[in-house]
Amino acid sequence: MRRKPELPEAIEEHRDECWRREGTRQVETAFDAERFIEQVGFAACLTDSRRPGPSLYVAVCGRRDAVMPRHVQKDPEASLTWVLKDEIVARGKVYYAKLARGKAMFLAPRMIPHFHAVWGMRRSEEPRRLSKNARAIVHVLRKEWEMSTADLRDESGVRDRKKFNVGLDELQAAMIVTPSQVFYQPKFTYIWTLAVGRFPDALRRRVNRETALREIARCFLVGAGMTIPGELARVTGLSRPEAGRGNRALVAEGYAAMPAPGTYHLAASRALCSSNDSFATATAAADPS
Repeated sequence: MRRKPELPEAIEEHRDECWRREGTRQVETAFDAERFIEQVGFAACLTDSRRPGPSLYVAVCGRRDAVMPRHVQKDPEASLTWVLKDEIVARGKVYYAKLARGKAMFLAPRMIPHFHAVWGMRRSEEPRRLSKNARAIVHVLRKEWEMSTADLRDESGVRDRKKFNVGLDELQAAMIVTPSQVFYQPKFTYIWTLAVGRFPDALRRRVNRETALREIARCFLVGAGMTIPGELARVTGLSRPEAGRGNRALVAEGYAAMPAPGTYHLAASRALCSSNDSFATATAAADPS
């Protein structure tokens, strides 16, 4: 098994503060969670310390070494994370879906245009890029606007559960469909809706791909302090060449430095984040679009 690269302690402490891996700043409510997501720009839902990047679960735990237990149903921190996820979905203030490579992620509204520029598609491209099952599902949603999982499966004609789930994941990854509510009674189901109905301004805003790559890289670097080879790609689902282009764009503008191939850190003039500051302003201020 490949050994995990060790980061300087100053960088780990920076991540502790920015990613809320501290007991004094752990996430406890949906409001806390939304504020955390807005600060970091994007975050995974249930990843633990074995995967890089900001995570709602790790922020709920409030510690650097948080590991998801085998039996999550009995774990209070995993249960709270799941409850908060459901509340966040229902509140509709941040974006949630399975995005690239099936990663369940939250996006702050300011990052939606950048992720959409990379993974989204125009409606005119759908016949060429979407599968037949995915097109059948979205055709129903465009008529009904929102629908439960079982009803959507029946109305779309994609009654095979596995094929339906694959089509739904395809639509989530393309940022076309997103869950809007979760119900547990009388039986468990998601309510699905069109993403553009929840975030119309963000999804209609045009951003070119190179700008999007740069701003996704900036957003991660602000919170991470430093990235190592392959880390940005692993966190976001970007290809490694595109992650490299985003990071090198930050070097070109003097925002980051590259001490070794594939390794980037904030330029010396950039202060590490402070718990008293909303470091979301760093990415917002640098975005010219």
